[in-house]
Amino acid sequence: QVRLVESGGGLVQAGGSLRLSCVASGSIFNLKDQGWYRQAPGKQRELVASITTSSGTTNYVDSVKGRFTISRDNAKNTLYLQMNSLKPEDTAVYHCNAHSRILGIDYNYWGQGTQVTVSS
Repeated sequence: QVRLVESGGGLVQAGGSLRLSCVASGSIFNLKDQGWYRQAPGKQRELVASITTSSGTTNYVDSVKGRFTISRDNAKNTLYLQMNSLKPEDTAVYHCNAHSRILGIDYNYWGQGTQVTVSS
């Protein structure tokens, strides 16, 4: 089991910045990758950014490229999402995700979510 606790959401004006944090605990040694997802009202959850555990390879949805940066601090077991130049369309609940694969079976773990609201 992996427990994820997010923090850092809030209300910000368009053009502003926020940094989300996600602290992982439990069986984190099997993690293959971690990521940030978001879900806006009436929309499906979408992957915003991900990072692999082994190589640190990152991936971003096109709408946040050049504005958001995902990173990990292995010593602190913490995942970050630095969000700059925020837009009203970034408003959503942001969820931290951790993915592991054990004996060919995929496991996904989720944080409780943190609200990000960008005002125009």
